[in-house]
Amino acid sequence: MRSYLDFEKPVAELDSKIDELRTLAASGSDIGDEIAGIEDKAAQALKDLYDNLTPWQKTQVARHPQRPHCIDYVNALITEFTPLSGDRKFGEDEALIGGFGRFRGESICVIGQEKGASTESRLKHNFGMARPEGYRKAVRLMEMADRFGIPVLSLVDTAGAYPGIGAEERGQAEAIARSTDACLTLGVPNVAVIIGEGGSGGAIAIATANRVLMLEHAIYSVISPEAASSILWRDGTKAQEAATNMKITAQDLLRFGVIDTILKEPPGGAHRDPASVIAATGTAIAEAFEELGHFDRDTIRKQRRQKFLDIGRKLS
Repeated sequence: MRSYLDFEKPVAELDSKIDELRTLAASGSDIGDEIAGIEDKAAQALKDLYDNLTPWQKTQVARHPQRPHCIDYVNALITEFTPLSGDRKFGEDEALIGGFGRFRGESICVIGQEKGASTESRLKHNFGMARPEGYRKAVRLMEMADRFGIPVLSLVDTAGAYPGIGAEERGQAEAIARSTDACLTLGVPNVAVIIGEGGSGGAIAIATANRVLMLEHAIYSVISPEAASSILWRDGTKAQEAATNMKITAQDLLRFGVIDTILKEPPGGAHRDPASVIAATGTAIAEAFEELGHFDRDTIRKQRRQKFLDIGRKLS
């Protein structure tokens, strides 16, 4: 069943009317033309709405529970995927999945945050918020990929690293820093895709890549709008204002050079047509790796380093 966001109420009303008319049509009523007219009206309303989303509305779309998650991309794009578990220091972290497989026939290392799609899976994956062992697992996989000359793909979708006491006691900040450093020192190409939320150090720990791609209605920020609102204004109700001022949308981030490419989404967001979005993302990933495939290890490192040094220096 389709879930609607608050600002999609006009479209929801039209879709409800269409469902009612289809029920009547099934009983023999000749109202096909009326249904087609309302369908066109609903499609146009949805397009107009999504052509003018505010940063806060994009935040809601990025968090939509039916949006395709990391596992959906892995299942559709990666063959022979073999997940690996554990950081060889403490334990396994289900919030961050990783392993090796084949992408369009070539070996690849995949790392990504998985939020889960049901209550049970969300609890299992801790809503995509990784603990230190998750980032240490990412480091282990990146070092293994580098040793065997296998490119790395990161699928980013997290509100941030898990802030619990146990995570802090086990060195959350240090684990994030080492994972970020591992990204920077890779001699193989790495590509990151922001598929939903790119939250804080929890995202950058696996997104420090040669190429950073971002879905049109995803967000990428140093802190959540709600947390920024509480810190800056001591008022958690100003999240919408924070979202606007923080420049968290793909369009703003492309202008500042934080990301390299925006991947289009259908009107209504990626959850309205997951298959086409995942397929288009796969094509963009393949193009990014093809561009990087001709560089030697030193050039790969230098290009990645320069990319991050250039952030904000030149507005595109």
